[in-house]
Amino acid sequence: MNDELSRPDPDALLLTQQDGHRGKLKIYFGACAGVGKTFAMLQEAQRLRAQGLDVLAGIVETHNRAETAALLDGLTLLPRRAAGRSHHTEFDLDAALARHPAVILMDELAHTNVQGARHPKRWQDIDELLDAGIDVITTVNVQHLESLNDVVAGITGIQVRETVPDPFFDSADEVVLVDLPPDDLRQRLKEGKVYIGDRAERAIENFFRKGNLFALRELALRRTADRVDDQMRAWRDQQGRDRVWHTRDAILLCIGDDTGSEKLVRTAARLAARLGSVWHAIYVETPRLHRLPETQRRAILRTLQLAQELGAETATLADPDEVRAVLRYAREHNLGKIVAGRQPHRRFRRDSFAQRLGELGPDLDLLVVALDEPLRPALHAASSKPASSDKWRLRLRGCVMALLLCLAVTFIGRGLLAEFDSANAVMIYLLSVVLVALRYGRWPSVFATVINVLAFDLMFVAPTGTVAVSDLQYLVTFGVMLAVGVIVGNLTAGVRYQARVARYREQRARYLYEMAKSLGSALTPQDIAATAQRVIEVTLQARSQLLLPDEQGELQATGPDLRGTPPDAGIAKWSYSKGQPAGAGTDTLPAVPYQIVPLKSGQQCRGLLVVEPENLRQLMIPEQQRLVETFTVLIANALERMALTQSEAASRLAAEREQLRNALLSALSHDLRTPLTVLFGQAEMLMLDLAHAQSPFVAQAGQIREQTLSTIRLVSNMLDMARIQSGGLQLREEWVALDEVIDGALRSMGPMLKGHAFELALPSELVLIKGDSAMLERVFSNLVENSLKYAGNTAQHGIRAWRDGTRLEIGVWDSGPGIAGDSLTQIFDKFARGDKESAVPGVGLGLAISKTITEAHRGRIWAENRASGGAEFRLSLPLPAPPEISEAALK
Repeated sequence: MNDELSRPDPDALLLTQQDGHRGKLKIYFGACAGVGKTFAMLQEAQRLRAQGLDVLAGIVETHNRAETAALLDGLTLLPRRAAGRSHHTEFDLDAALARHPAVILMDELAHTNVQGARHPKRWQDIDELLDAGIDVITTVNVQHLESLNDVVAGITGIQVRETVPDPFFDSADEVVLVDLPPDDLRQRLKEGKVYIGDRAERAIENFFRKGNLFALRELALRRTADRVDDQMRAWRDQQGRDRVWHTRDAILLCIGDDTGSEKLVRTAARLAARLGSVWHAIYVETPRLHRLPETQRRAILRTLQLAQELGAETATLADPDEVRAVLRYAREHNLGKIVAGRQPHRRFRRDSFAQRLGELGPDLDLLVVALDEPLRPALHAASSKPASSDKWRLRLRGCVMALLLCLAVTFIGRGLLAEFDSANAVMIYLLSVVLVALRYGRWPSVFATVINVLAFDLMFVAPTGTVAVSDLQYLVTFGVMLAVGVIVGNLTAGVRYQARVARYREQRARYLYEMAKSLGSALTPQDIAATAQRVIEVTLQARSQLLLPDEQGELQATGPDLRGTPPDAGIAKWSYSKGQPAGAGTDTLPAVPYQIVPLKSGQQCRGLLVVEPENLRQLMIPEQQRLVETFTVLIANALERMALTQSEAASRLAAEREQLRNALLSALSHDLRTPLTVLFGQAEMLMLDLAHAQSPFVAQAGQIREQTLSTIRLVSNMLDMARIQSGGLQLREEWVALDEVIDGALRSMGPMLKGHAFELALPSELVLIKGDSAMLERVFSNLVENSLKYAGNTAQHGIRAWRDGTRLEIGVWDSGPGIAGDSLTQIFDKFARGDKESAVPGVGLGLAISKTITEAHRGRIWAENRASGGAEFRLSLPLPAPPEISEAALK
């Protein structure tokens, strides 16, 4: 067995040398609430306490379950502390660190801490405890894993807000699955052991439906199985991968150069689908690959592409021994079943391959599939005719050179080396065989060996001039000379061929390095196009051109034009939209003299690479096609890097512009507010004095007062936005009546409401909301002011409100012209206005402030156009249960 297979992974060994002072994390993992995670955690705590360990109960949620609460006996409970403005009790992280127990219990890993705590999430508290060297035992449900959040939401219809990052979950030292069949769990719910009263009935009807429980249980089991599989792989990496562990079905498909491999791929795909397993498809690139005809090599490439389309992970391995390469790959990826093909007329070679697999890999299952598709010799011969003719011309030149060298050696041996022993002539003849093998290959070297033996017999062995031999020992000399010549010639030809293959690979690696280095310093699309053109021209003897989308999404040529026909716009648009190659060497329009390859980075297509070779055969070779694919990946990554750099620069510029604008607005607002306040007071007194004197200029004074008040409101908006940007928005939450908030907002808008029809449709009963009354009045005054500004003088206005379950829905509407469809979401951005060229005063901050205040109250705000005409701004606020008022307070 190859020693390399049992060598541990160096990276895995380095991981074992990491700092061991960090605490250990143990997670009790379940499909949903009620399966017994907290109960199991407390049982483990009691077991550890019995062993003499210091166990501290940091956070344990018993949910009033008697049997769970009983397990707290004897455990030290950590007192909670008040945190945040709400003074809600929360986990005391500093006290736990000061106490520094050996083990601490932290229930509900995904819990969100109250605002004001040191960390926003409980898992971050646990991470700090682990860094302090404290072992932590915690619990979590499958729906709280970040990667499965959307899957669970699609199954249950409920979006879980509290999540845990998967890397933190995967970093746990131990995960214990706590499982319970759905029927048993639903019975526990009915018995009140999970939730109490009506809450249990609602849970059974909604989240705890039997189908949901089946799906969640499967997710939890699969997630745990994946973790165990990762642990098994890590163990194998540390201990050495000398054997395959058949822990689950996994298939490795060996693709050969036989016709009919497509049937083999489909057979492996059906087998993998039937077993529900992953599968890989590989091709071992031996030196014999480069001697195959182009048609056969393209068939191998198409077979690998078919396997990839059917869900396989594909790879091409370079190794002179395909059996050992297959075994090494199978052990590295823990693939226990190997599928190989067998042609009836090539049975001996395939049986030899299978036999070697069985001898060198006795721990693997081998499945040999008969490939009954016939070969197509006509197509094979037609496609390989040019290569065969070139090969025969090279062999013919080699035979001529072998004959000339034989004559030269014979002349030198007879004329110049007559005094030397005949053995020296034998060595010179062997040297000529080596020279022919180095330059012309195997068959000319065999021809050189034969004619050299004949020449030696005719010229150096008595009787000379005939092929007769008087001394029988020369027969041994002839045989050894012939055998040594053939062996040396074959070995030399093989080394020469492998050297040529290595040289080609080194050239490809050098070209890739040069392109990657040049693209790393490219700053513009023109630089990228120039680099691609230079490298592709040297590598593939082809011209290239980049087609990149402009701001409107239209493809524009970048770089020099092609020599021949420019790329068709329709073909380019199809390739760009579909993300698939087209042109020569592909299945889409292969008759055109160029190839179009999409530049894909992730799921996004960054553009197209058009390659026009001088000889189309350059694009038909599988190695060249893989090289083109690698070039496209490098170019796509360079384009993505350039786009990210431009986006970062634009974001940084926007942030600096925003910061400068906020600073300027804040300074202007502070400088303007004092004189505006004085101006408003003077206008108020002037209007009162003129009214007392019954002056005809009262109306003008009133206009001055109203405009001053409007300017003060505008300056207040700018100050509020500056305060919000600096994080200074603080809510003073209290219970307020909805009608009082709206009435206060309308009173502040009294002068502007004169002459406008306004309608109120509020609930008849008292509606209490919890929030900052001043901030909420600001929201309604901004919305009403916006409606009055843009709806027109003849429009009607109104506010309507209604209950919708646990939320309060409010609409501020008008009968004006409405809002343009593309502005419905943009109008809530800072400094955004419905009509940028409008003469309506304002800077576009009112709606942005309203949105910020609404979201601070855990609500939503959006705009929509009414079906009957006009616009409506909708608010949705939470409607918690109001506090109970005692009879004594009422009295």
